[in-house]
Amino acid sequence: MKAVFVEDAEKISVKDIEVPELKPNEVQIKVKVAGICGSDIHTYKGLHPFRKPPVVIGHEVAGEVVEVGSSVTKFKVGDRVTVEPQIGTGESEGVITGNVNYSDTRLAPGMGDWLGTMAEYFASPEEQVIKLPDSVSYDQGVLVEPLAVGVHAAFKGDVQPTDRVAILGAGPIGLLTLIAVKAKGVKDIVVTDVLDYSLQVAKEMGASEVINIKDNSNWIHDAKQSLDKGSFDKVFITAGVPGIVNDSLNLLRKGGRVVTVAMFHGQQSIDIEQLQQNEKEIIGCMTYNRPDTEEAVEIIASGNLAVEKVISHKLHYEEAARGFTIVDKKKDKSVKVLVSFE
Repeated sequence: MKAVFVEDAEKISVKDIEVPELKPNEVQIKVKVAGICGSDIHTYKGLHPFRKPPVVIGHEVAGEVVEVGSSVTKFKVGDRVTVEPQIGTGESEGVITGNVNYSDTRLAPGMGDWLGTMAEYFASPEEQVIKLPDSVSYDQGVLVEPLAVGVHAAFKGDVQPTDRVAILGAGPIGLLTLIAVKAKGVKDIVVTDVLDYSLQVAKEMGASEVINIKDNSNWIHDAKQSLDKGSFDKVFITAGVPGIVNDSLNLLRKGGRVVTVAMFHGQQSIDIEQLQQNEKEIIGCMTYNRPDTEEAVEIIASGNLAVEKVISHKLHYEEAARGFTIVDKKKDKSVKVLVSFE
């Protein structure tokens, strides 16, 4: 089968490899489409903490079941599916509590002998496979996993319909967090970014207001004024840039909550005085758990929100190298880039 490899930092190739041999508890999926995620870019740049080149890349997937292992009972050939790509291992807190995202030794595609999803076939344990409703296309199905990140963020933020919400960063995760927040009934949502085209997508996906913060030293004031309601109840950080934590605190009302969704590298300074004296909160947020994934499927299946507007490109797997380049360099007005295996 054909598979997309990150060979080394910023080097993508397509190779012929053997179709993975199916274990008794596994489902063999004919991949229809995979997605390029921000964490895939971290691997591509050689920055990912545990997914290291050379590796078959990818963890977002939608496809059709073509074979099932001898002990599989929940799926059959022909089922349309996606995958929750994480397994808690050992006796870590995540395994014991059922919060897989707490597991110190999580297994994910591209680790050990579990190949990534950017290949013609992808084998997954049955327990990680999720059936797609007939109303959900493969292109929508591949968005279940990243939308689950946004759903978990909304859960960690304890989002309420009357909240005033700011989302800092209009990349795919920021935009899908927007969808998750809207699904909670929130009306007042401001999205910030430095790219006009990303902000236009945010507007199309339902943001109340958008603000380009590039070269705008007054953007925090502008954000507070944009809804004529002052400071925000909840702020979601979906871009891990320097200074953004304190920016978030400056946007927040007393007693409000910041949720850190983005992947950070290095240290961030925190205005501890503002945090303490105003009883503001900063909450960590890491991936998702099964209820988040199930809710993501429900949001997409409802058809009420424009989830698929996050997709900017769909490229054949032979063009995967171009896909990684345009995502990494933010070229061609790229937002969410899909890789097709049809």
